[in-house]
Amino acid sequence: MSISEAVPVSNGALWTGRALSAVVVPFMIFDGVIKLPPLDIVTQTMNGLGWPADPNIARLIGVIGLISTALYALPRTSVLGAILLTAYMGGAISTHVRIGNPLFSHTLFGVYLGVILWGGLYLRDPRVRALIPFSR
Repeated sequence: MSISEAVPVSNGALWTGRALSAVVVPFMIFDGVIKLPPLDIVTQTMNGLGWPADPNIARLIGVIGLISTALYALPRTSVLGAILLTAYMGGAISTHVRIGNPLFSHTLFGVYLGVILWGGLYLRDPRVRALIPFSR
């Protein structure tokens, strides 16, 4: 089966995929937007995570997250957006591992979000289902 061939999915699975994606997108928009203004709580939290307490660095991270989220939300670039958001989550995971935050609540949160974003994309995008066939 080639990637160009559509892999059929039920209406319920398609809407489940959209719902999963609709969980990730608003969360990531909030995550990115809150980093744009020079909020003291953001810079202090970043400092506690081992990042410099610099609003410009927070803003850069926010812009990267927002661009990745926009790419994920657009059907034509959703796979690229998912890859970039996975990398973004990897950075968050490594930050939490480095400072020794709790495993299930902090460190693995990026994994949880990554599973939701890829699950949503898998259910709503036939190209991804063709690339990763779970059944024949």
